[in-house]
Amino acid sequence: MAGLWEFPGGKCEDGETPEAALIRELKEELDIETHESCLAPACFASEALGDRHLLLLLYVCRKWEGVIRPLVAPELKWVYPRELYSLDMPPADRPLIGLLDAMI
Repeated sequence: MAGLWEFPGGKCEDGETPEAALIRELKEELDIETHESCLAPACFASEALGDRHLLLLLYVCRKWEGVIRPLVAPELKWVYPRELYSLDMPPADRPLIGLLDAMI
């Protein structure tokens, strides 16, 4: 969803676990490397998208290697969870904000 603020990540490729997909996407999007043992499942959101259904899994990444930099987006931003409400985000991401805020 071009122009919107999103959580990093993306679709799983064939045969890929959600954790492996996130590790790959973090490298492709933010140029960082992490390991499955550094990921903790946090919450999920579910949303109908026409004839498809979207299931978003949110993980907390506790440790990584490298310096975070935006490779596919024009910029990145560190914010407190409560500040996410003021960002223009995809509707499917919105339910994750309250859950993330309650956890941190």
